[in-house]
This record gives sequence, structure tokens and C-alpha cells, in this order.
Amino acid sequence: MRLHVAVGILPVLFAGCVRHTEISRTMPKTASVPTVWDRQIRNAKDAGDGDYQLRALRDRAAAEAESVPVRLELANAYRERGYPDVALEICRLAASRFPESGEAQLGLAEALRAMNRREEAGAGLEAFLKAHPQAGPEYHSWLGILRDESGQWDAAEAAHRRALELKPDAAYLHNNLGYNLLMQKKDAAAAGEFREALKLDPQSLVARNNLGLALARQDASAEAIAMWQVGSDAASAHNNMGAVLMEKGNYAAARKELELALSYNKAFQPAVKNLELVSRLDGQPVSLPMKAEKIDQNWWDRWKTGFMKLWVGPLDNSKPAAKVATASTNGENQ
Repeated sequence: MRLHVAVGILPVLFAGCVRHTEISRTMPKTASVPTVWDRQIRNAKDAGDGDYQLRALRDRAAAEAESVPVRLELANAYRERGYPDVALEICRLAASRFPESGEAQLGLAEALRAMNRREEAGAGLEAFLKAHPQAGPEYHSWLGILRDESGQWDAAEAAHRRALELKPDAAYLHNNLGYNLLMQKKDAAAAGEFREALKLDPQSLVARNNLGLALARQDASAEAIAMWQVGSDAASAHNNMGAVLMEKGNYAAARKELELALSYNKAFQPAVKNLELVSRLDGQPVSLPMKAEKIDQNWWDRWKTGFMKLWVGPLDNSKPAAKVATASTNGENQ
């Protein structure tokens, strides 16, 4: 199993095989006490009643009890249907039944992450890596993602660097490390990693947007805006620049960028909201080209909390990814 989680961060307000054949679950009359797996399947039964695809997959998992991929497919099906707790228990059982399976361990890490149990997920991966030092880069990448999301930046950085040692030509791993460095405010080093990611994958908008943020923090505004305009538009790019300048406390320059964004698109609500926010911060009047939508009183608090936590990037679901990432997650950091 390979992880290709693409997680990136952008400034606030950035614009931009289940089988259908049922398998009989009838237990032979000679069967004695049901196995743990049988009980797990039966306990999950109510959650899947009325869902033909899920019933068929559940039957398949019971029939192919030695198949880790089928068990993880079943867990994912429950998670997608809003039963992350059931998915977690299926993954726990798979990891316990097949302790040598990296696939089962990554599946458990993903399930724990979905339940906001990142510390437990990271501890499990660390233990697996100690017992399996030959494990591939995706395991170290996942560990980095989980550590990033827990704010353990030094430990996460070490994991990302180890992943890159094992696979230095992977664009998503450079992006992961760049994200980590960006969160540590090592902006120049982060920019270097994002540039390397773009050399390896010139089409990566995640790395390009992240590079824009790293450049903006270093006051390379023209280059940052150029990066953001790839795959987006001028209004979004200048709004992003305004958001970064607000983070720095340079409200006068932020106002100019936001007004420029609105000159490209008068109806661009992210810039309208940011411009209203600047007005509240610097006490200067704001003149909008259109009637602005009223911002609730808690918006500024959410902005401060969310600025560094907006994770963008899809899971390239060769699944175990971070969103995120939200991360991510961290990675091509969830």
C-alpha cells in the first residue's frame, strides 16, 4: 500500500470495487463458538442493513477472512457511511490478527486519525517501524503527517526527512517536508523543498500554492502572486497576499492588495470579508464596491485559529492520507 497524501496550506479564504454478489454468511452446523471476526461482522450488521453493497462486502470479508485488503475495504465502506467507530474496530482487529502487515497498520493509523486519536496512531506506527526497519517511505511519511497534526514539529521533520532518504525523487515527500518547515517558520528552507517538488512534478498546484505562501512570508510578493495565479485568478492571488500581510500586521499594505483584488472582481466575497476585517483592525473606514455580507463577531477569532490550519490537497487514494491536511495529515504531507 502506498500513501500519496497531498496536503498543502494556503492563506485564509483562498478561492480555489465493491462486489454485488452476495456470499452466504450461514455458519455450518458443525461450527462451535463464533470467532472474534464473526462477532465483529455481526456487531456491525445493523449499521449496514438496507445497504446492499455494504451487505455484500461484509459477506465477502467474512468469507475471505485472511484478506487484509478486503477487511480494510469494509472498514473504509463503514467510514464513508458515517460509522468511523465501526471502521476503527475492524482495523484494530485486522492489525491484531496480522501484526506483520504494514497495510493493516496503515489502515489502523488512518482509522485512528479519523477518530482524532493521532497520538495512538503515531505510537502504533513508531512501534511498527522499530520492528520493521525495512518499511518503505510511506510509513515514515504517515508518521510525519501524524506528528505534524499533533504539533510535534521536530519529530515530524525527522520522519519526513527519513521518508525522503528512502525516496528522494518523490514530489509529495518534498512537499510534506516543506509544509513542516513552513509551520516552523523556516520559510526559506520550506521554499527550497517546494521548488524541488515542482521540479519533480510541475503540475502540482499544492506545492505551487505552498511555495507562494513561503515566498510571500519572505516579502517576495510579486513572485508569490505569480505562483498563486497559476490555476487561479488575479483576484484570488491578491486576496491571498492581503491575507499574508494581515497576518504580519501590515494592514495598510493588506488593504491595498485587497482593494486590488476587488478591482479584478467586485463580487469576490473573500476579499470583501478580508477588507472589512482590515477596517476593524486598523480603525480606518472601508469603501466597498458592493454591499458586503455582514461578518459575525467571532469571525476574527476563527480567522486567527484557522489561518495556519487550512489544508488543501486531495488524497491520491492509493490509500494507506493528510487532510492534511488537513494537512495533513500532513502530506502529499491529511
